[in-house]
Amino acid sequence: MTPHPEPLVAQDSNKVLASFIPAAPESIICAPEAIFDIDAIETALETAFKNVSSAADVRNETVRILTEANDAGRAAIESAMMQAPRNSRPTTHAYAWLTDCLVTTVLYVSQTTLHPNPHPSEGERIAVLAVGGYGRAEMSPFSDVDLLFLAPYKITGWIESVIESMLYMFWDLHLKVGHSSRTIRDCIRLGKEDYTIRTAMLELRHLAGNRDLTAELQTKLRNDLFKNTAREFIEAKLEERDERHKKQGGQRYLVEPNVKEGKGGLRDLQSLFWIAKYVHDVRNVTDLVKAGVFTADEFRQFDEAETFLHAVRNQLHIVANRPMDQLTFDLQVEVAERLGFIDHSGRRAVEHFMQFYFVHATRVGELTRIFMTALEEQHVKPEPALQRFLKRKRKTAVGYYVHRGRLNVDDPKAFLTDKLNLLRIFEESLRTGNLMHPDVMRLLSANLDLFDEEFRARPEAKRIFLDILLKHGNPERGLRRMNELGVLGAFIPEFQHIVAMMQFNMYHSYTVDEHTIQVVSNLAQIERGELIEELPVASGILERGVNRRVLYVALLLHDIGKGRKEDHSVIGAQIARKVAPRLGLKPADCDTVEWLVRYHLLMSDMAQKRDISDPRTVRDFAKAVKTRERLDLLTVLTVCDIRGVGPNVWNNWKAVLLRNLHAQTADALEHGLEAVNRSTREGDAKKALRDALSDWTAKDRKTELQRHYGPYWSGVPTSVHLVLANLLKNIKGDEIKIELKADEDRDATRICFAMHDHPGIFSRLSAALALVGANVVDARTYTTKDGHATAAFWVQDGDGHPYDKTRLTRLKQMINKTLMGEVVPREALVSRDKIKKRESKFRVPTSIIFDNEGSEIFTIIEVDSRDRPGLLHDLTRALASNHITIATAQIATYGAQVVDVFYVKDMFGMKIHSESKRAALERKLHEAIEQGAQRARES
Repeated sequence: MTPHPEPLVAQDSNKVLASFIPAAPESIICAPEAIFDIDAIETALETAFKNVSSAADVRNETVRILTEANDAGRAAIESAMMQAPRNSRPTTHAYAWLTDCLVTTVLYVSQTTLHPNPHPSEGERIAVLAVGGYGRAEMSPFSDVDLLFLAPYKITGWIESVIESMLYMFWDLHLKVGHSSRTIRDCIRLGKEDYTIRTAMLELRHLAGNRDLTAELQTKLRNDLFKNTAREFIEAKLEERDERHKKQGGQRYLVEPNVKEGKGGLRDLQSLFWIAKYVHDVRNVTDLVKAGVFTADEFRQFDEAETFLHAVRNQLHIVANRPMDQLTFDLQVEVAERLGFIDHSGRRAVEHFMQFYFVHATRVGELTRIFMTALEEQHVKPEPALQRFLKRKRKTAVGYYVHRGRLNVDDPKAFLTDKLNLLRIFEESLRTGNLMHPDVMRLLSANLDLFDEEFRARPEAKRIFLDILLKHGNPERGLRRMNELGVLGAFIPEFQHIVAMMQFNMYHSYTVDEHTIQVVSNLAQIERGELIEELPVASGILERGVNRRVLYVALLLHDIGKGRKEDHSVIGAQIARKVAPRLGLKPADCDTVEWLVRYHLLMSDMAQKRDISDPRTVRDFAKAVKTRERLDLLTVLTVCDIRGVGPNVWNNWKAVLLRNLHAQTADALEHGLEAVNRSTREGDAKKALRDALSDWTAKDRKTELQRHYGPYWSGVPTSVHLVLANLLKNIKGDEIKIELKADEDRDATRICFAMHDHPGIFSRLSAALALVGANVVDARTYTTKDGHATAAFWVQDGDGHPYDKTRLTRLKQMINKTLMGEVVPREALVSRDKIKKRESKFRVPTSIIFDNEGSEIFTIIEVDSRDRPGLLHDLTRALASNHITIATAQIATYGAQVVDVFYVKDMFGMKIHSESKRAALERKLHEAIEQGAQRARES
């Protein structure tokens, strides 16, 4: 560093702090002096510097004074922001100006006190510039501070000293500074090589230092770098955008979106502005209208979306107290509250907030698509002639033409004279395989008021819409574009209610409208033969033939009742009763659509929450569906619905359950319900095991076949009977035998046990599995006539897969220790039974239902509650302590919600008929849940 003269004070009394600091913008959230009192800070610095004797002291005093000023300024901004939390632009400008004050004050101290140079040479000129988001003067509370230190020819020793001292002070101020020190030549050279650097320099803003140097750089950038390179810049930005979207999940409607980087987020709007600035040299967003980029109405929508997204990001940073752009579940609740959303209409504030968010994200997508497509047409290289020939599309109908792969209309006025064209354009797009031109998108969005009752009732309008669904093989593309442009909600007004609707749970990965489109897409994929291996039953049903019109309309309407106080299946069926005839379906088809919407969860619930090895389950389900046609339709709908929930929800376990339920129900419908009984199943199961034990002696086979009670034979498949038979063979008194094996057909690890029977065995087993993080998805326990207990558990790891072979040894050891009493489950579970912070804001009310009709010999107890690692152990322990024997358990998990279903008997081997006993047991279960939840909250 350059030696410091004594005393350490400014060498040029004309250089006052105010001359270093940029003027405060007019639109900031509160008075400038409340954010940064320039005169007071300068006085404080002058006073402090009178008593210092070293460079370190100068830096320390500067950092102390600026830290206090920064804290006070941030407090003033946050306080003012909370008075108008959604008016984000004045807030982002205020944070940027506060940062300007800090940066330029540090420069002031470094230049005038630490390294005074009253008469710098031509080569010692320096300019400090803000780049990137800071260059736009848009900053959230914890945004990065990106700086460019600019020199004319080279970084001299004096310039280096100034920069070094500044950086030390920035770091001590805990500013997250990204910086570069470059000459003008460096900037041009690096900008040519790296589009990230080029983009950052596109938004240069002079902060302090030599203005002529900044002006020279801006001129050279425009003439030597930006000029005549628009095409390559646009291509780079489009490619960068696609990669970013892919990294963020490729979806605009993911329920934990990234406000900055996600699809429909701030970066999309910024990319749009960067390109506009590069191509049209616009200075600020208001210039987008003058440049012809947007109409006045589109700019208003752009401005509203950007303002709202900045408001969300500001609150995210405040709540997290750090840089944070991922709108996670736990943060959504707090951000919604801070932005003024409230509970109403049977929905939580957070759900209203997220619907508002996704509406804006959708509009961002539409605006960027309109703008980017127009620019692609102007600047992207044309395809080679051969490539265009190979990709030749179908000829367009009269009134349409294709320009650079985009479908447009010859005469917009003529187009609007026939309202049917508002739907025909989507069918023409699907038929020809062309995307829509941005002019068409604008035309459609601006004329949604043409969709009226008379138009919706026209037979031709109904035909066109159904053809979009049924005729072209990819209805999801047409539906998604219709939805994003508002056409789907205009044609089916009831659909508008679920547009951008977010369900505040961890189970659904998409908004309700996007989930619906995903579900329709799944059906189209099955029809195209793309999922034959993965979905053989559904593929077979479609190959044999179903009423496609009924199925597609039912899928489109299955969740249309969401977001209301009442059961969405009931409300949805009522809506379907009105909408299906309006779409032109025959009365019988309307009845089937209504039934499918009303009972679209029935098969999933039966398969996942009931024991389908119990004959009563199959008989009850067969009675509900009544016909093979409805069974097949409901099966396909259920498969498509589950697969449309999220990327990792469908698995082999669910596939096996649905496949078995479909097969057994089809058999019952064909051969009669009376054929579905325990005695038939018991006889078939014994014969199958007898054949499998052909190498056993006749005596051993007889012993095995006679030692089990009736429910054992229908409860598990022959493969499990065989394993348990080998475990029981020659078992000694207190011996515990265990076999662990991956059941790949069910995406689970199967654990079979055999041991001497004793009370509470199910509870101990569930505790052992919880201690190793295993999720139980199915469990069966049986007692033999000679006093042994057998059990089969199917478990998955935390990712919903079978356990890796390398982890099976530890799993087996923990089970043995727990069953032998070496581990006390309640104590060991304390440290593991926690609710993750991300899941802490979910409300999952507990409900407990007793059902004595769903099984011939068991009482069914269904417990619906918040999931946590120790819940199953708490429930089974409470049942055991009340002398309730568990035969089977099905566990269905829906994000933070879990439904545990137990088939039980009382201590006398009977159903629980007494109402008082059921009420007492219900209280005990509620207490166990609440006590466990309290432990989880405190741990």
